[in-house]
Amino acid sequence: MSKILVTGATGPLGKAVVEELLRNTGAANIAVLARDPVKAADFEAKGVTVLKGDYNDYASLLPAFEGIDKLYFVSGNDVQGRGAQHENVVKAAVAAKVGHVFYTSVSRRTEDGSSAITFVVGAHLHTEALLKASGLTYTILKHNLYADMLPAFIGDKVLESGIYLPAGKGKVAFATRNDMGIAGAKLLLGSGHENKVYEIAGDTAYSFDDIATMLSDLSGKTITYISPSTEDYIAQLSTAGVPGEYAYVFGAFAQSIAQQELDLPDATLEHILGRKPESVNDYLKKAFSL
Repeated sequence: MSKILVTGATGPLGKAVVEELLRNTGAANIAVLARDPVKAADFEAKGVTVLKGDYNDYASLLPAFEGIDKLYFVSGNDVQGRGAQHENVVKAAVAAKVGHVFYTSVSRRTEDGSSAITFVVGAHLHTEALLKASGLTYTILKHNLYADMLPAFIGDKVLESGIYLPAGKGKVAFATRNDMGIAGAKLLLGSGHENKVYEIAGDTAYSFDDIATMLSDLSGKTITYISPSTEDYIAQLSTAGVPGEYAYVFGAFAQSIAQQELDLPDATLEHILGRKPESVNDYLKKAFSL
């Protein structure tokens, strides 16, 4: 059996991958990478190998990657430093002769710099290019926006105050991190995915008008959706005490949705799962206890 290494395993996506792997293969076949191994103690207790490694430290990645057949490479969450971190990962994977790298990239409609989230997309494009030029066997998983991010976008008071977001009429093919993680595990345990690129998304795209309608139906209240200018939105977040960096990021993602950057529904996730992904409606029902 192949030795599989999952990075980012203490986060929601990586954790979902590992839990699905444990349901379908022996713990001896699985390893996880953690900057702080103590945080992965639950996995170690289940027999999973815990390896210490940091994307910022190339030297720490080399021994962790030795003998690995399949690497599930979760993209870093440091937007500014992600490019250099990913260079370390790809370089170490080449040096350690990793058999196959599965990389969590991002869905996008445009690659010409016109997207409001170019600052996010750029590092992913760079990493994809590195993998393709590396000689490594790769699979690129272009993740659409997590349904799990909806509470952050619409706020925990949405049932009282409605949705205020500059996303216009744009739609998103949301899918949950749990379903994306399960799909990743199935790909890791399967075959025939060499040098493939997959859109990992819901099979239907929804606007925030649609989200408001779902919440209205679920709650029995009338939930409104207002799409202000991005400037007014960021100003309101700043007034509410949201740090400027976060306000900018949320505003940029909303603007990219208005640009239809994430209106990319696809049936690949359903095909990999062998079932329908969790619906946005069901996710909202659970997330807001409706």
